[in-house]
Amino acid sequence: MRLKQLKVSALMFLILLVVLPLATAFSKKETRSEMENRTLAKFPKLSLKSIKDHSFMDGFEEYISDHFIARINWIELKVDVELLIGKEEINDIYITDDMLIEKLEEPNYQEINKSVDAINSLAERFTNPEYFVLIAPTSAGIYLDKLPNNAPQVQQKEEVIDYIYGSLSENITSIDVYSNLYTAKDEYIYYRNDHHWTSLGAYYAYNSAIQKLGFTPISYNKFNIEHASDSFKGTFYSKSLYNGIKSDTIDIYTMDKSEGIQSMVVNDGTSETTFDTLYDRSYLDTKDKYATFLSENNPIVTITTNVENDKKILVIKDSYANCFIPFLSEHYNEITVLDLRYIGITSENVVNINDYNQVLFLYNASTIAQDENLKKMNDIFTVTE
Repeated sequence: MRLKQLKVSALMFLILLVVLPLATAFSKKETRSEMENRTLAKFPKLSLKSIKDHSFMDGFEEYISDHFIARINWIELKVDVELLIGKEEINDIYITDDMLIEKLEEPNYQEINKSVDAINSLAERFTNPEYFVLIAPTSAGIYLDKLPNNAPQVQQKEEVIDYIYGSLSENITSIDVYSNLYTAKDEYIYYRNDHHWTSLGAYYAYNSAIQKLGFTPISYNKFNIEHASDSFKGTFYSKSLYNGIKSDTIDIYTMDKSEGIQSMVVNDGTSETTFDTLYDRSYLDTKDKYATFLSENNPIVTITTNVENDKKILVIKDSYANCFIPFLSEHYNEITVLDLRYIGITSENVVNINDYNQVLFLYNASTIAQDENLKKMNDIFTVTE
């Protein structure tokens, strides 16, 4: 019996220290992990300096870790073992029975105040448009009751949304979408494996917002709903690699008698691509299926519709706006979308705010609680008086 145990131990030792490293060395190396949505480590440069300062060994360890044979399977096994022994959080993602929920960082009030000051300053400088701010809760702000007992979590509504709305100038209108979303919390309003709201969640937000913007919302039953994909696993899955949650569905809402889109011009900072739709369906065959909406995040997107009015809106946003904007397209003749995280083009190519009737800031509460881009708004582009 003792001899048999020694043989098994020797075999395991051989596999772990010889077979698996050799298999890793000769396996095909990928440059990116689509499952984790990140770039994998490159083999470090070998030099006398990198040996002396230990950067070669640090880089080599990272390289081996990123390219270890069957790495994703090992990580998934590790996650299952951790959950089995009672762990309820993996890489700042809470594992619940039916969805993954992020553990929120404490709000960075210094950055929040700078963002609010930048919005207030813009509204003070250019008074022609009407200004609106919509801060969307994430699933972490709605489903606190799903979290493990005593799990630390920011109270998103009170600590972020209400704080921002209470700091805005009087000439800026805040838009409450929390109430509508909380009322609909038992519906499919957030993805189970991703940080975004679903198209249904965006519709409920639109229903509240469009009335503040001066229009009558389109009834839900007037939309056709296409289930474009049922295999979406987003950012929360990429962080946790937990397979126990059902894949998400990407829904596209259209209308039989839609006014229609003339064009969507996507400016990535170096070139422009023109679409005749708001949906880039090529992304349905990729992991990042949410990028179907507006063809992922780009610095500037300009949408022209067949709506017969002179209403123009400028939307300054994060990615929560991407599946929200199709609903706006039923009401405005022109929509310009700015994502300040990706603005890297010269000031003369950025829009003139005075050309617009309305300006809408649309961010989710988790992003804006840490954002460092809004404060740069007046430095990034110059608006003609």
